[in-house]
Amino acid sequence: MARVVELSYYPVKGCAGVAVDDAEMTVAGLAYDRSFMVTDERGGFRSQRRSPRLALIRPEVVDGGGRLLLRGPGTDSLAVAVDTSGPRRDVSLFGAPYQGIDQGDEAARWLTEFLGEPGRLVRVPPEHHRITDGLTPGTSGYADSCAVHLLSRASLRELNARLAERGGEPLPMDRFRPNVVVEDWDEPHTEDRIRRVTIGTAELAYAKLAVRCAVTTVEQTTAVRSGPEPLRTLADYRRAATGGVAFGTKFAVLGTGKLSVGDEVTVASWGDSEL
Repeated sequence: MARVVELSYYPVKGCAGVAVDDAEMTVAGLAYDRSFMVTDERGGFRSQRRSPRLALIRPEVVDGGGRLLLRGPGTDSLAVAVDTSGPRRDVSLFGAPYQGIDQGDEAARWLTEFLGEPGRLVRVPPEHHRITDGLTPGTSGYADSCAVHLLSRASLRELNARLAERGGEPLPMDRFRPNVVVEDWDEPHTEDRIRRVTIGTAELAYAKLAVRCAVTTVEQTTAVRSGPEPLRTLADYRRAATGGVAFGTKFAVLGTGKLSVGDEVTVASWGDSEL
């Protein structure tokens, strides 16, 4: 039986994740996942695609969501008192308009100094309304698309074996920034075929394949781009029918609940891969 071996949430879009043993699954994914975002001075989102130093920021939500800790190498940490009721400002994500609650000038100064470019921190407002795409619609905070990203170790082993054939180094799981990592499937990319699954007391439904971008070429502990891998190797065998290369799957949340490392992954229905 497949089981969960890693759980991670990413409080600030584009920044490092927080590994946990237990997590609440909300309608928008793991609690606090991508609930904050760094924007430029015009409200456009920043990501590792153009701001790779985001990878070095280690955020953590504490005090039941009341504070956000920001840590980074070579600088003092900052505790941000989370504002959930302040004035809204316009932000954009892949050209789509949303709202964000600005978290103040102190957080903006910290981010700007660390990144070396203007940055402001915004939080998803309580009234945030977003419908995500894919086979099963859902919602999410400031994630690229769907609420939950699931990836299996078998899929990563297959990729690393192909990289080794080219003389490349193996890649760690954090290159792909999944929320849920699964072990004990013999076949790589078994996750492509899941259509409905229960983990702990949470129920998920398949939305779409995870099409990968240049963020996968950023070494997460140094913020150094290492391209063209893994995109070059993935292009050999994981070209998506809709374009790009796919690695992992995205899910919408059908039922909220709690999940933990060690939980069984119980698949209720399967389908054909959309690759």
